[in-house]
Amino acid sequence: MERVVDAPEPTPNTPNGRCHMTITPVRPSCTRGPLISAEGLNGVGKTYLTNRAVEALDDQPLMLDEFSQRADGRPGLGGALLRSLREACAGDPFLLGGTPMTEALLLMAIKRHDLDTVIPDLSGGRAVVEGRSVDTTAVCQAVLLHPDDPGAALETAVALLDLASSYRPLPDLTILVTDDASEARVRAQRRDERVFTREQAMFMREACTLFERVAATDPGRYRVVDRRLMDEREAVEQIRAWIQGAGGDLGCMVEPWQGPGAPCMCCGHRADVVPT
Repeated sequence: MERVVDAPEPTPNTPNGRCHMTITPVRPSCTRGPLISAEGLNGVGKTYLTNRAVEALDDQPLMLDEFSQRADGRPGLGGALLRSLREACAGDPFLLGGTPMTEALLLMAIKRHDLDTVIPDLSGGRAVVEGRSVDTTAVCQAVLLHPDDPGAALETAVALLDLASSYRPLPDLTILVTDDASEARVRAQRRDERVFTREQAMFMREACTLFERVAATDPGRYRVVDRRLMDEREAVEQIRAWIQGAGGDLGCMVEPWQGPGAPCMCCGHRADVVPT
């Protein structure tokens, strides 16, 4: 039988026989919006599927275009850095210029700039969907650093993500759209009206495999849409459901480099202080 106690009984350790109760307040979830990224190889259809999914939502998230879709004249520091990288890569569709680590750091800087620009939207409770985030940078540069060595590429991709997370929070949710690499290549060539070189085709195959292996290392953050297993309608509905459900019970977003107790970038609360 359950015992119901109206008040705590005095204990010998309490002064004057009075019991002192300690109440630990519970911090409510941060009111910020979720940060979501859509990742995947060129030609898998991540942008098309994500845009279709978003169209069905009542509360429209802010859509942040991926690098390949941004106009050359996009203003701001991020746009200037991207233009410089494109010029150095001589029009390569994968932004490959021959210096993988330099390119990795530059792309991560652009993604940090992207985050800075959307903090006001996140603070207001709006969802933000990045068209590719730091995950694509980690995967692509790891493949370039370790071609034909899947084990070393996976280790490097995870290390690059760890590096990126030291100066900007990773997305709350990462949606990976994947498919057979040859099918993705056909779509990408048709869309871009170009034929990829043998080296570029090999790069796509290795990146496709590495994306899936990286996703398996962090199942708490990743959700995977495999177009080999579901049709377009199912994929769109699944992505819509994930985006719609991403806003519940979010923790504060803090600057990783500021250490424990840093204030939230969105609500301003300190992570180590619970309001009374």
